Amino acid sequence: MSELANDTLQDGPATTSSETEARWDWNDIVWRSVQPVFVMGTMLLVATMVTYEWMNHELFAAIMIVIPIPLVIFAERIWTKRKDWLLEPKEMTEDAGWLAFGALLWVPLYSDYYETPISEGFKAVRDLAPLQISIEPTSVVGLLGGAMAVMLVSSFVYYWLHRVQHESLFWWRIHATHHHITKMGCMRGDRTHPLEWATLMLGTPVALALLGASDEVMAVVGAYAIWTGIFNHSNLPIKTTPIYDWVFATAPQHHAHHAFERRQADSNYGCTIILWDRIFGTYCGDDKVGQIGAGKCVPLSIKDQLALAFYSNDRLKKL
Repeated sequence: MSELANDTLQDGPATTSSETEARWDWNDIVWRSVQPVFVMGTMLLVATMVTYEWMNHELFAAIMIVIPIPLVIFAERIWTKRKDWLLEPKEMTEDAGWLAFGALLWVPLYSDYYETPISEGFKAVRDLAPLQISIEPTSVVGLLGGAMAVMLVSSFVYYWLHRVQHESLFWWRIHATHHHITKMGCMRGDRTHPLEWATLMLGTPVALALLGASDEVMAVVGAYAIWTGIFNHSNLPIKTTPIYDWVFATAPQHHAHHAFERRQADSNYGCTIILWDRIFGTYCGDDKVGQIGAGKCVPLSIKDQLALAFYSNDRLKKL
């Protein structure tokens, strides 16, 4: 529960213990519901839009990209999980730069369906193999099911690539940029080293090539990925939701992954699907985390963030 919520309860008119308990229960329900409602609701909306063609696709894509982050930034200022995570204008400007860098350069390379050299390469491999799968549903239920299949396959690849980056100092150097953030915020998901885009994002073209997913399926997957990534890095008092958080990653799980404490940081490698962590024994269900960050837990300059991948082991350990 946010500090603001606590203040509201303390400063308001006198209430009975049953009334106070009811207000706490209501807040608890809300913050357990926010992420699944937005994520699953948006997936259903996209699947419906694609099936019945009731909205211009380009306009809807623009709305999906433009609205979520400003909306969550605004929410973070009202329903703040931790005041020490509130970003200064300089930090927000830097995050916006990373976000633009990822959106304009790296994301299109990996997520533009099959129209990239990388995904075309994997598709060629699939065509040579005996595995001939094509996921091209035309119904709402089919699109949601196809999206789930793609997410499970791509997140399986992502899980192991991500885990190796934590277990090997050599590979950690290209992932360290993302873990050297000292605060959580909805724009921080794209603070990712360019070389990391070339590794962790491999799961998407692999899944696309192996499963032959249609553009419509990938539109539903995109809706899930956008909202999940934003919520998981947000400074909102989101809580885990029973059943949902057995399969789908939630903000508390990912906050633990960004903790300074190694036991927490070396867990919850699934940033979108948490199921593989549960299966392979790397799940952490801690509700609270202490300091966020890595190394000395101090913000790094842009130069250091980009040069981390090329530093010696000794220098890497001293940051």
